[in-house]
Amino acid sequence: MGSSRLPGKVLKLIGSTSLLGHVIGRLKSLGQSWPIVVATSNLTQDGPIAQWCKKEGVEVFRGSEQDVLKRYLDCALYHGFANIVRLTADNPFTDIVELKKLIELHLNQQNAYTHSFGMMPLGVGAEIMSLAALKQSELEGLEPHHREHVNEYIQEHPKIFQTGVLEVPTTKRDPTLRLTVDTKEDWQRAVDLVQRSSTPWLGTEEAIALCSQSA
Repeated sequence: MGSSRLPGKVLKLIGSTSLLGHVIGRLKSLGQSWPIVVATSNLTQDGPIAQWCKKEGVEVFRGSEQDVLKRYLDCALYHGFANIVRLTADNPFTDIVELKKLIELHLNQQNAYTHSFGMMPLGVGAEIMSLAALKQSELEGLEPHHREHVNEYIQEHPKIFQTGVLEVPTTKRDPTLRLTVDTKEDWQRAVDLVQRSSTPWLGTEEAIALCSQSA
C-alpha cells in the first residue's frame, strides 16, 4: 500500500475489480487446488490488504517490509511449499496460458528456477522457484537488493541454480510494452484495456493489439 509513485495501488480498481483481485482471479482460473497466499508486510499501512484477503477468503501471510526474501521463505515454510509460483501485486495481466506451461516446464525439468521474462510485455510473465533455492538465497544473499527483490540472488548465480526459460509464441512477444502498474499512467492504461477487452480476463495477444491501436 505504501507505493511512492502510486499509493494504495494494489487495492485500486481496474474495472470492477481491484488490482489484487485481478491477480488472485487469474490464479484461481488455473483450476488447481494449490493454496494461494498473499504475502504482505506486517506494517499497519498494509492492514487493508489483510482485511481484503479475509473478506475474499484468501490466505494472507505477514512478514518483514524490508526483508522480502525472508518473508517469502517464512511463508513457504509455514505452508509447506516445495515450489513457489511468484506473482507480484502490480501485475494484473499475468498470462495464465503461459503460466500453466511454465509450471509444467519447471516440474518436468526439476529446475531450481524457471521464468517467462524478457519476451512478453512487462508484467505478464511469471517465475517459479524451489524451496531449496529460496532457502539458499536467504542464507547466502546478503546484499540489500537480494533481500528486497527475492529473485536477484538466484538470477545472479545461474551456475548454482538450474534455470529454465519458457519459450513463448511470437504473437505474444513485445518486451517494450508495459502492462505492469507502477504509475498513475500505468493504472489508467490498465483501466482502459479492461474496458475495451472482449473477454473477462484480458489476454496478452489482445492487449498487444489494443495498445497498438492506441499508439
